[in-house]
Amino acid sequence: MPLRTAPDDRRWRPAPLIKASVLLHAGAMAATAFSPEIWPWTGGAVVADQALLTLAGLWPRCGLLGPNLKRLPPEAAARNEIAITIDDGPAPAVTPAVLDLLDRYGAKATFFCVGERATHHPELCREIVARGHAVENHSLRHRRDFALLGLRGFSREIEAAQETLAAITGIRPRFFRAPAGLRNPLLDPVLSRLDLRLVSWTRRGFDTRNGDPGSVSARLLQGLNGGDILLLHDGNAARTTGGDAVILIVLPRLLDAIAAAGLRAVTLRSAILFLGSAGPGPGSHEHYAQDRADGSLGFVPRSGAVSGL
Repeated sequence: MPLRTAPDDRRWRPAPLIKASVLLHAGAMAATAFSPEIWPWTGGAVVADQALLTLAGLWPRCGLLGPNLKRLPPEAAARNEIAITIDDGPAPAVTPAVLDLLDRYGAKATFFCVGERATHHPELCREIVARGHAVENHSLRHRRDFALLGLRGFSREIEAAQETLAAITGIRPRFFRAPAGLRNPLLDPVLSRLDLRLVSWTRRGFDTRNGDPGSVSARLLQGLNGGDILLLHDGNAARTTGGDAVILIVLPRLLDAIAAAGLRAVTLRSAILFLGSAGPGPGSHEHYAQDRADGSLGFVPRSGAVSGL
């Protein structure tokens, strides 16, 4: 079966809420100009609209500001695929052990890496890719004020990380996750221009501040099903009372549960960008023949045919 890839269309299409917001602002200005005495009403409508936009940006899984991937496509869920995503690395004290655990279970994961941290530990990013996992964009510096940036600020943070990660791994990221999942309406047009897809999650374990592996595991395993996108952290990982990174205790439990449920942990790339392949392991991603930092990469399915992304 030939591979199908996501269409390369970088045209930004404003979400319905954004279109409505623009129309509301224009209408409020026109109405106020025609009848100045109604300004409390028009002003109140604009304030309410801004409050709604702000709340949407503070809700990481919200799709009101634009496309936001919270689950894998139905095709991937039907193949019993699940995505483990790991944020805030690379972290030399944790990432190598995470890679060893994934290898032990034959699982693949997607690492959302911070550009500056990747610059400090490029060998870890290359090792992630060498072991069949994917490195994606988690901004350049993981700024706490990321959601307050404008178009230029978003462009600088994301584009610099994009170039950094591509230069290190030889593969241009195709997915982006905002720091803490927070954003504002100006992020979507930047991602569209850079041909990046925003990803949030189905469930997260809050493992940057919760040092209890039991409660982190319980959050991730509740309702475990094909198509889930799960979030853990190798960078900024909380520590157990014994000083271990929580992810190192939780990950084996999660992988055991995934195997027991008959699910298969794959990268976002294989689940979403490759919608079918010849032979076993639909969308399997471990057979890259050529990786190029210009955003395309060759892929060799088990049949030996080569297709481009």
